[in-house]
Amino acid sequence: MTTGPDDRVPGPQGTALGIPYDWRAPTLARLRARWWNPDDSRLFTPKVFGWGYDLNVHRLLHPLRK
Repeated sequence: MTTGPDDRVPGPQGTALGIPYDWRAPTLARLRARWWNPDDSRLFTPKVFGWGYDLNVHRLLHPLRK
């Protein structure tokens, strides 16, 4: 008997209990997109690695910019 992929095993990124997680190896592009992103209006962004949130420092230092 063959079965399909096991849907109970979580992927390397997603949400658990409404909190984002990302277990992929961090990259420079993802670090910049999460920590210094003038195009993202969020102050708190999903963590580059791990479970929880990071801070978009650009949004913190420039709160009035769009």
